Amino acid sequence: MENHVATTMPITNDFKERLAGHLEAIADHYGTPFHLYDEMGIRETGTGLNQAFADFQGFKEYFAVKALPNPRILQIMQSMGFGFDCSSIAELRLSRDLGATGEDIMFTSNDTSDADFAAAEAAGGCVLNLDDITLVDKVPNMPELICFRYNPGDQRSGNSIIGNPIEAKYGVAHNQLLDAYRLAKQRGAKRFGLHTMLASNELNYSYMVETTRMLLERVEWIAAQLDIDFDFVNIGGGLGIPYRPGEQPLDIQAMAHEIGELFEVFKTHNGYVPKLYMESGRYMTGPHGVLVTRAINRKEIYRTYVGVDACMSALMRPGMYGAYHHIDVLGKHGEQETVDVAGSLCENNDKFAIQRPLPKIADGDLLYIHDTGAHGHAMGFNYNGKFRPKELLLRADGSVELIRREETLDDLFATLNYQTDVFVPGAD
Repeated sequence: MENHVATTMPITNDFKERLAGHLEAIADHYGTPFHLYDEMGIRETGTGLNQAFADFQGFKEYFAVKALPNPRILQIMQSMGFGFDCSSIAELRLSRDLGATGEDIMFTSNDTSDADFAAAEAAGGCVLNLDDITLVDKVPNMPELICFRYNPGDQRSGNSIIGNPIEAKYGVAHNQLLDAYRLAKQRGAKRFGLHTMLASNELNYSYMVETTRMLLERVEWIAAQLDIDFDFVNIGGGLGIPYRPGEQPLDIQAMAHEIGELFEVFKTHNGYVPKLYMESGRYMTGPHGVLVTRAINRKEIYRTYVGVDACMSALMRPGMYGAYHHIDVLGKHGEQETVDVAGSLCENNDKFAIQRPLPKIADGDLLYIHDTGAHGHAMGFNYNGKFRPKELLLRADGSVELIRREETLDDLFATLNYQTDVFVPGAD
């Protein structure tokens, strides 16, 4: 049975209250399943982040587009002064379509292709964050500002999600770091940044403080060896959210205070401080989204299964990671029973909950699955020809906006509409 303590809910009480009175009507209007995002909550989190780091001159959050790649959500981020952290051509296009250019975009990819570099260059001077020393020679036109993603190897430990840095495919190794900056400088780079990301969904703020300490130490070391200053350090994303009831949220105020102390020490030693960047995705939107689905079947065999009209293609984290997402049944409380909540995919791991105590669910009941505002819809897929669901935005004025329609059969079959091309190797 899943570890479960019934205390405070993961999504905010305000969001839950706004849902309670209107969710049935929203579901009747739009049909289930759907992801629903809370604009008010997203803005409150963004404002809180900016306030926590208000004393850091030049502080910038680059929203991790991969977490929730929807233009309306990106517009909200842009309105709060955030840039965009991109790792693919599609994410670059989403950002550019909103008018983002130059250093409002940070492009971090791995196994970067020529097409990736061309798209990044077309973004008009975006911050290029290289993942490997060999990429220095592959950049077509070395920009003035360059950054490297640092993998410290056995000098740091990752967490359970992102893993041991030695086993991670990301970043420049410690023994390559000086050469990477030296080569970039020789190719014409004049401004420099240093980036790392070692944890994912980390609730212990001290881990992020120690990551900052590590980056500032590396900056001092590189600067002394190569006679360069650094424009910024980017501590990456990985700020966690409390998925399970009873978990305490990350203490962003304490994190900002202790990072500020590190910056003051650096300034005393070096006469300047680099700007502080981060690239949070989950922290910004994760708690401000729910997946709403309707119970359509009840199966009593060796366990009790509640079948719903959403499946793993709409939220793969539980099946992929064994991740916990809290579930509420709209309008039902009191006596509970233990069930598995399952979708219809031909995969046994297509389950949103395993042996979870929930109020007794009947066909037609609405379930809302918490904390799907990041890496929910974005990680969707089409196995069994399942459609990825629509996305809705609960706007600050209380209205609900469709911000992405659900997929259709025509969408799935679109790639089968192509010009016939038969190639016979070796034929004259």
